[in-house]
Amino acid sequence: MTRANPFGDLSDFEPVTEPKPVPIDAIEAVSELQGFPSRKAGQPNAAQSDTTQSTNPQGARRRRRRTTSFNRQVNIKATEETVERLHSISAEEDLPLGAVLERALDAFERMKRADREQGE
Repeated sequence: MTRANPFGDLSDFEPVTEPKPVPIDAIEAVSELQGFPSRKAGQPNAAQSDTTQSTNPQGARRRRRRTTSFNRQVNIKATEETVERLHSISAEEDLPLGAVLERALDAFERMKRADREQGE
């Protein structure tokens, strides 16, 4: 039994020299259907901003960027309720998450010291 050479006859296989042009209107129609934002300057569509907020799994949490001295990242597993509490305290006090963590640790250490002093 003989095998056919997979590279034997490639005469009908030639690279495409020029891509077929796609009309701009077709591209814009497809991108609008799929919800891609336009790069054109103008007012954002109200329907798009509503869908962006409703698909945000974090709710309406405001994104904040701060320049701080906090330069280490901590990855902690927690319940959804704990994460929400952390973010709500951060928003209410207008503090970065690292500052909230520092204050919580300080309070925990004070509480632990007070418990030890009462036990003695």
